[in-house]
Amino acid sequence: MLDTLDVLVIGECVADIVRLPGAADQVHPGGSPANVAYGLARLGRSATLLTQVGPDDNGRLIRDHLEAAGVRVRTDGATAATPSAVVTLDDGGRAAYTFEITWTLGAADSGRSPHQHVHTGSIAAVMEPGAATVLAAVELSRTAGTISYDPNVRPELMGDHDTAVRRVERCVAFSDIVKASDEDLAWLYPGEDPEKVAERWRAAGPALVLVTRGADGALAVLPGGRVTVDALPAEVVDTVGAGDAFMSGTLHALASRGLLGAEGRERLRAADADTVTEVLRHGAASAAVTVGRAGANPPDDAELRSALDRF
Repeated sequence: MLDTLDVLVIGECVADIVRLPGAADQVHPGGSPANVAYGLARLGRSATLLTQVGPDDNGRLIRDHLEAAGVRVRTDGATAATPSAVVTLDDGGRAAYTFEITWTLGAADSGRSPHQHVHTGSIAAVMEPGAATVLAAVELSRTAGTISYDPNVRPELMGDHDTAVRRVERCVAFSDIVKASDEDLAWLYPGEDPEKVAERWRAAGPALVLVTRGADGALAVLPGGRVTVDALPAEVVDTVGAGDAFMSGTLHALASRGLLGAEGRERLRAADADTVTEVLRHGAASAAVTVGRAGANPPDDAELRSALDRF
């Protein structure tokens, strides 16, 4: 039986329109924060998503997808079209995105307060005018629970580079857990060593900074040093949602060890290398399952445990 930790995810839903040469378009529910909420629910966690989703076919597809897994979907009542992204895949299954997105999230009731853990990131934390609502909501949640953040950089939507970096660093500073890919860090800080950036971010406030490195695995910087894990080998279908699956697997592992929520914050800061290594393995195993099948399709608990047995 899982603990009853309640997680609020704040951020965008996106209809991922996957386009392959010579094949009909395939529409998959997506959006980084929505994928994290879905992944947590698939693992048996209590998850609420505060988002914008339109009253159109893509919106109905996304809402049905999330609610079927047990995600509680809350909106601000806006009726704009559901955001979309055309996803093209190269021969290695790596995804490139072209977006059609607006983000105007206004004040809304998340349905339950206070939440023990809040996750945000991606477009929702940098694209105005909605980003102001997101950041205000997350900062207000800081005393009631723990915070996680994933910048999930989309260069064409980040706006002015220096402004984007300042916004990302503000989010890093008020978070307990930060996850970024090496590609995110290369865009934010060109030419800098990702591990050095992670160390600088960790010193700014978070207990843990995690860096995913694709086939090279992942690392974590914590107060006592750093740990690394290898990637779990997988036959890659596509990489859509892999980072989000890593995030949901990581949060699931942290929650299982009592390291989330206001009462878990000090334990999180005291987590040792063995504990963090095991947490990273959960993230890597979750990502490996996801890249082995089409779309942002993270594992359920049984699939995650099976993948962990392969480490």
